[in-house]
Amino acid sequence: MRSAIVRSVMTNNSPQKSRKKQIRRPYIIDVEASGFGQHSYPIEIGLALEQGERYCSLLSPAPEWTHWDETAEKIHCVTRECLALNGNPIAQVANDLNRLLKGCTIYSDGWVVDKPWLTTLFYAAKIPQHFSISPIEMILSEDQMSIWHDTKTRITRELALKRHRASADALIIQETYVKTWESTC
Repeated sequence: MRSAIVRSVMTNNSPQKSRKKQIRRPYIIDVEASGFGQHSYPIEIGLALEQGERYCSLLSPAPEWTHWDETAEKIHCVTRECLALNGNPIAQVANDLNRLLKGCTIYSDGWVVDKPWLTTLFYAAKIPQHFSISPIEMILSEDQMSIWHDTKTRITRELALKRHRASADALIIQETYVKTWESTC
C-alpha cells in the first residue's frame, strides 16, 4: 500500500497556552489535480486529521482521465510517470477516505475545486462517499478570516516543508486554523 498515515504533532508547552480552552482540530483535505479546468481530475489526496495524523495518497488515473496541464505539474511537481509508478487505484483511495472519514465533515480552503475533484474520484470508483466536505470559511470567525493570510504565510515559513504535497498543504491549513483560533479567542 503506497498511501500513508503519518504522525506529526506540533506542540507548544507554554503555560499561557495550556490555560486556554483546548481546540478540536478540524479535519482538513487538500487535493492536487491534473489541471485547473473542467476536465481535470485528482492526482493526490492529503488529509490532516486530529492529533497530528496525516494521510496522503497519489492516485493512478482512471483510463478516461486523460487531461494533463503542464502548468499544474510545475506547481505540484508530480509527473504522469510518477502516478503510473506510485499511484494507488482510485477504488482503494476512495475506500481509504471513507474508512478514515465516515460520517465526518472535512474542510477545504479550496472547496470550489476540491469538492468536484472528490466527486470525480468517487464517481469513477463507483463508490458512494460517506463523508461531507465544506469550505473552511464555514467554521472561521470574522476575526480569524482577518488574520488568515498573514498567519498562513507565517505557518508555511515555520514548517519549512520542502515539497508542495497535498498532506503538507492540509497540515498548513489545519495549523493556520489552530493559530488563528488561539489568537482570536
